[in-house]
Amino acid sequence: MREVAGFGVGLRTAFVEEIVGIGERAPDWLEVTPENWVCHGGRRRRNLDACIERYAVVPHSVSLSLGGPDPLDAGFLASIDALCRRTGAPWWSDHLCYSSLRGAPLHDLLPLPFTDEAADHAAARADETMRRVEAPLLLENATFYSHMPGATMDEAAFLVAVLERCRAGLLLDVNNIYVSAINHGFDPLRYLDAIPARAVQEMHLAGFDRNGLCLIDTHGKPVAGPVWNLYGEALTRVGPVPTLIEWDTDLPSLAVLLEEAGKAQEILDLWAAPELADAIAA
Repeated sequence: MREVAGFGVGLRTAFVEEIVGIGERAPDWLEVTPENWVCHGGRRRRNLDACIERYAVVPHSVSLSLGGPDPLDAGFLASIDALCRRTGAPWWSDHLCYSSLRGAPLHDLLPLPFTDEAADHAAARADETMRRVEAPLLLENATFYSHMPGATMDEAAFLVAVLERCRAGLLLDVNNIYVSAINHGFDPLRYLDAIPARAVQEMHLAGFDRNGLCLIDTHGKPVAGPVWNLYGEALTRVGPVPTLIEWDTDLPSLAVLLEEAGKAQEILDLWAAPELADAIAA
């Protein structure tokens, strides 16, 4: 099993060959979207192999559709299990949402109703997933732009309810919390206070856009100042955990991406100081 610590970046074909041979300022680990890599051979397969040889690699998928009505995809889970074994990943992750219907991908991460019934359904499927994939599963809080009918709790309470009913851990996306908090008018600090700190094993940071009506989680800009601030608040609650910069659209140069990731590393280093770690533990 490979250790994952410090800061990471998502592996993208635009800079895969550059990141294989990079010297100074290399990231500590890489996140791989399996859908973009595992079914390919040739040059893409060779580049992925080279990354696996050099870096700790963590799979982060978008096709699990944990909360959806369709049966879990056995072939997809088998490919995830094979990738986790091949990389020695300590965990893999996907989103607490649904992303397919009647076997067809929806090309979006859609929200679940925040109800006990939906929490039971998602938790049972998370445990089933963990029986089929040896590596532990982390669930990520996804952005949402409208509430599903029938909600009996808020998003943070729903997330906690799912985690309490299954063995999965949490990938805490700080940008997603901020975007949803602004769009729906809730306090992001109260959201953080509700999260069980021990469940958080990884965090995501990303940029967003404004469309005049709301914030959109585009992963296409630098991390915004309020999100950096919220990240600091998260660290006070959970301590330093591996952190990834997500940048998927309007992709900058690798140098710019690593500069952004370096900001996360600086903050992580501060919170990893022994006196701060002791204070958090107390």
